[in-house]
Amino acid sequence: MKAAILREAGQPLTVENVSIDRPRAREVLIRTAACGLCHSDLHFMNGSYPHPLPAIPGHEAAGIVEAVGDEVRSVKVGDAVITCLSAYCGHCEFCVSGRLSLCLGGDTRRGAEDAPRISAEDGSVVNQMLNLSAFAEQMLIHENACVAIDPEMPLDRAAVIGCAVTTGAGTVFNSCNVTPGESVAVVGCGGVGLATINAAKIAGAGRIIAADPIPEKREMAMAMGATDVVDAGTEGAAGEIVEMTQGGVDHAVEAVGRPQSAQLTVDVLRRGGTATILGMMPLDEKVGLSAMDLLSGKTLQGAIMGDTRFPVDIPRLVDFYMKGVLKLDELISDRISLEQVNEGFEAMEKGVTARSVIVFD
Repeated sequence: MKAAILREAGQPLTVENVSIDRPRAREVLIRTAACGLCHSDLHFMNGSYPHPLPAIPGHEAAGIVEAVGDEVRSVKVGDAVITCLSAYCGHCEFCVSGRLSLCLGGDTRRGAEDAPRISAEDGSVVNQMLNLSAFAEQMLIHENACVAIDPEMPLDRAAVIGCAVTTGAGTVFNSCNVTPGESVAVVGCGGVGLATINAAKIAGAGRIIAADPIPEKREMAMAMGATDVVDAGTEGAAGEIVEMTQGGVDHAVEAVGRPQSAQLTVDVLRRGGTATILGMMPLDEKVGLSAMDLLSGKTLQGAIMGDTRFPVDIPRLVDFYMKGVLKLDELISDRISLEQVNEGFEAMEKGVTARSVIVFD
């Protein structure tokens, strides 16, 4: 099969032929239909976040199950599925307490003594990134790294649910538990930020303020349900949001991964408000609350993958789309081929697209 391989950090991906093993116990072989380009992939590709190389990136995908190994119970051949960024084990303390996104999933991976799931043409190991490696025509993954969905769901749109939407919508529904009428500010209007805005509208937020320095992104935010937009690049952005909300917002969500954006997220909170950081910031950065923030009852939290309960929440998000509530068509800026993957990431770095999606034949 063809796959886009990262052989050296900071270098373009190369499309090569690789071999994929047959599924073993609790493993699923999927024919990839579509995969979104996520900024998280870019962090690994440019070396900001370390990962063993060579590796195949890609984690926001949907496809059709082609084969299953022994003991697989959650999906069957022919099922349409969305992949999950976290392959949860199902029995650790995080899983049994309902926090599946925190599971480290150690026993969902093949051991070093086992044959690799993916190999290069010379037989050498190609590492699987985030237990998925979806920039490839097929994926071999643990059954708990995918969820069966409505077969009528268009798979190019289903793909973006796998990361951008589970993260953004999950944050609103699970991590923040937004109550109808509350105010929400979203800093950064890429794929995750736009999904957060859409979910805030679904949740009944009274005021949804989108902050982004790029005018085109602010226009996208209005289309997704924002009631107000602010240029995040201006010095007075925080004061503008505090003034328009008469004291700040109930919830502020950072969806960029920059220290300045995190600070803006904290600065726009009202008394008792909650700031949620979603973006992958440089590993040596820290975000904090001042003593006065703490005395004002403010909260700072992270929300990996929106605290999503994958088998429960993903089918619900699909249902939201099928009923016309969840906006996925508007989230996709471009549909590209696997060979255009590097051009897709170049467009992402320019900041003018929401989501590019690789569509496989």
